[in-house]
Amino acid sequence: MDRNLALNMARVTEAAALASAKHLGRGDKELADQAAVDGMRKMFDTLNIDGTVVIGEGEIDEAPMLYIGERIGQGNTDLKVDIAVDPVEGTNAVAKGSANAISVVAIAPEGCLLHAPDMYMDKMAVGPRARGCIDINAPIEDNLKAVAKALNKDISELTVTILERPRHDEVIGKIRAAGARIKLFYDGDVAAAIATCIPESGTDIMLGIGGAPEGVITAAALKCMGGELQAKLMPRNDEEIKRCKDMNVGDVNKVLYMEDLVKGNEVFFSATGISDGDILKGVTYSSENTVKTHSMVTRGETGTIRFIETIHNLDEKPDYAY
Repeated sequence: MDRNLALNMARVTEAAALASAKHLGRGDKELADQAAVDGMRKMFDTLNIDGTVVIGEGEIDEAPMLYIGERIGQGNTDLKVDIAVDPVEGTNAVAKGSANAISVVAIAPEGCLLHAPDMYMDKMAVGPRARGCIDINAPIEDNLKAVAKALNKDISELTVTILERPRHDEVIGKIRAAGARIKLFYDGDVAAAIATCIPESGTDIMLGIGGAPEGVITAAALKCMGGELQAKLMPRNDEEIKRCKDMNVGDVNKVLYMEDLVKGNEVFFSATGISDGDILKGVTYSSENTVKTHSMVTRGETGTIRFIETIHNLDEKPDYAY
């Protein structure tokens, strides 16, 4: 795929972040999410792609835009792509005005992104230096030892980030008992997984149970950045098992590796900060009727990671006005 598509993906996440940031700290996560959806969808309409949403806001009867199966882009092209979106990863963070809310998009050739059902998924992510060392089926203590060895660290020097939920209390206890540090986060896990690929973040492992759709987006990001994600679907009832079969997921008990989640290296990933976070700065407004965004764009074929700081002139972009 054309490498210039990466910059267009940044424009898409910028539009979503700018729209959502208007609602930062206002206590309404639904309104913040809808604003991001509207902004993202409007920007997609300008792109010369023939795209299908495979990870989106829900089924056609649940979401008016960016629903699973929706065709987006101008369509008059041979560039047929799968698109995975999360206009706001961290809706609660936006509503509360707290950290690490981002807008994300992943794109790959048609048929290359797993059509993950909307259910829970157990995940374990590491950066490039620990790639090939983890086993999601192994005891957590074994994984800590393996990652520590790969990073040339003592277990006591490892930092594991995990979503703060009661379902993780047991594994948190085991991690602390093994001597590693815990860094809790409170909403969304894409940004937390990306941090494992950024040495300056101080995060070595991300693990825990979160959303399956976010797992595919995370795998796209980590494939571009040289990291690794292993995952297992966690259906809670017969209805969710049936949903997996209807979406041709196959054996719901098997470990999903990188190629199961994202086939090949022709993948792009973009993220733009909505609120300040560990990797990206949030949207900031100035007194001169400008607004600044901070984005990350990466491409699987080259592994290039670009951080883009953009100043938007609201006199020229009145739709983004605060």
